[in-house]
Amino acid sequence: MELDFVRSVVPLAVIVAVATVALTAVMAPSTVFMMVLPSMIAFSVVAYFFGMKHGEFRGSP
Repeated sequence: MELDFVRSVVPLAVIVAVATVALTAVMAPSTVFMMVLPSMIAFSVVAYFFGMKHGEFRGSP
């Protein structure tokens, strides 16, 4: 299965969006948008980068 940038980032963005909406029901929205959302985005970028590099390593002969 060929994955491109859009097919791999869209599910990640949907997960972050759903988690953000769910957390605003539990926590104060200002806390979620000022503290939680930036950390989720930063973690997503780091996890995406490491996953991409791991896939390149596993895919190389």
